[in-house]
Amino acid sequence: MIKNIIFDVGNVLLSYRWKEMLMKDHGMSEEDAERVGNEMFDSPYWAILDLGTETDEQVLSGYAKIYPEDEKDMRWFIENAELMKIDRPKIWELVHKLKEKGYHIYYLSNYSKTLFNKHTGGASFFNDMEGGVVSYEVNMAKPDIRIYKKLIDKYDLVPEECLFFDDLKANVEGAIKAGMQSKVVTSEDALADMLKELL
Repeated sequence: MIKNIIFDVGNVLLSYRWKEMLMKDHGMSEEDAERVGNEMFDSPYWAILDLGTETDEQVLSGYAKIYPEDEKDMRWFIENAELMKIDRPKIWELVHKLKEKGYHIYYLSNYSKTLFNKHTGGASFFNDMEGGVVSYEVNMAKPDIRIYKKLIDKYDLVPEECLFFDDLKANVEGAIKAGMQSKVVTSEDALADMLKELL
């Protein structure tokens, strides 16, 4: 029996517009926006940001050594990261209904401290959360099984009573290894349909 519902944040409770952000808000061409975004996301430094083992400034310095010509754009991206997220109010409303129905709601997400605060500040879904774990807080990230166990131990959860939603198959597989039930989120509409089945 499912008693606890656990959500990833990115591409689950929120969507992203990183390319549009670089183009429309920062004035880059589509080609340059794609290049800079891919340089950032595909670099090990993005994972280091999520782990919280280095400061934003240390990570930006690392990027600058590899991509000196893009340093200013990358710095702008981090400093204005609130422009990147897109709210999913339809999902938040369903989260609230699940809470009202008696489910315990948590989050488990890979995120840097800066981006997590910029993306979730003022988000109504937090009002329905009983707690959660973010990678930067514990210096470990999904799909490392230890981060799932951190959440389980922190809130004394029974893994078999947990249902975890994530947009990445590897993270879903990590949750299953930790003993949870878990589903891949392929789209906002698909997630909405899965949540409605729980109501």
